[in-house]
Amino acid sequence: MTNRHREKYITRLLAGFILVSGGILVLLYTSFLKDRQEEWYFWAALSIILINSGLFALGSAFIHKIKADLIRKQKQKDQHKKYEFE
Repeated sequence: MTNRHREKYITRLLAGFILVSGGILVLLYTSFLKDRQEEWYFWAALSIILINSGLFALGSAFIHKIKADLIRKQKQKDQHKKYEFE
């Protein structure tokens, strides 16, 4: 039986890295757009949304990693008790 938290950890970790990287790329892209001064509000808002979403996904991935580890340890503990009493 697979652990759902482990699956969520992997997908959210990848999504977090992609979103944070995208936000940084947007910041770098706008730093080279010197001729369009009035558009920086849009690009700043986009980079803020991407970076914050990425950090949220990374935090969620961290929570799911802890849950997956706790579930794994509990299963090992239960198996150890089961074999100890037999």
